Amino acid sequence: MQEAIWVAGHRGMVGSAIVRNLEAQGRRVLTVDRKDLDLRNQKAVETWMQQHQPSSVIFAAAKVGGILANDTLPADFLYDNLCIQTNTINAAHLAGVNRFVFLGSSCIYPKFAEQPIKESSLLTGPLEPTNEWYAIAKIAGIKLCQAYMKQYGRQYVSVMPCNLYGPGDNFDLKSSHVMPALIRKILAAKEQDLPDVEVWGTGTPLREFLHVDDMAAGAVHCHDNYFDFEHINCGSEKEVTIRGLAETIAEAVGYEGGIVFDSSKPDGTPRKVMDSSRLRAQGWEPKIELLDGIRTTIDWFTKTYPKG
Repeated sequence: MQEAIWVAGHRGMVGSAIVRNLEAQGRRVLTVDRKDLDLRNQKAVETWMQQHQPSSVIFAAAKVGGILANDTLPADFLYDNLCIQTNTINAAHLAGVNRFVFLGSSCIYPKFAEQPIKESSLLTGPLEPTNEWYAIAKIAGIKLCQAYMKQYGRQYVSVMPCNLYGPGDNFDLKSSHVMPALIRKILAAKEQDLPDVEVWGTGTPLREFLHVDDMAAGAVHCHDNYFDFEHINCGSEKEVTIRGLAETIAEAVGYEGGIVFDSSKPDGTPRKVMDSSRLRAQGWEPKIELLDGIRTTIDWFTKTYPKG
């Protein structure tokens, strides 16, 4: 069968990066817009899969958001993500698609998992309450892929990225993750000549960030080379505090005002860095440094949304 890789969620930050990576290699990519296929509709997904017969699937579709969105829309985050991933995984199986790469999130791990977090930490403790709904859906996706592998011999594997950022990110302050929210706030502070910027939390939590183009390279690498039953981590293994992140963004923007932290707002998990040694041992390495990646992300945002 001629290769035709369906990238589900191709308009999102991750999916679009994966499409860029595959097309740069001259590989054939299948995509379908959300208006033409609602992944929450089981029958529609099954019909589309039967009609288009992809040779494999890289699944980057998800309802995503930051702490505020996860905390206020728990039913949406759990139900929508369960639907879209379950429908797509099962439809791939019914259509005879033997290769499926499911992309998850580092939030699958316990809030107080031993650091750096190994893949074996899954289901060893309570989740972070502010995003447990999304995390539970992603855990179910991992286990569903493993179930099809165990019961039917399918090559359905799961890749867990750390916090991602880059071109195509969501910059809506009501639903965005910490990186784009800070970029937008600090850009606005510079443009309005504000004396300081307010940031949620204490600024002390440690986070790991990976540029989406590095993640795309990791996902495609796994598509081509990874066949193990257990899910695999994909991260930079470099930590920065939220304060340090805000200061790095301020440097990239050229903002010289103050950074003020609102400690009445939640911090989320105190520290989260993943052990990605298994993927590195296979030959994948991230290439984009944080400051350089932030600069390219700011450039994309200011060109895409010139009015901020």
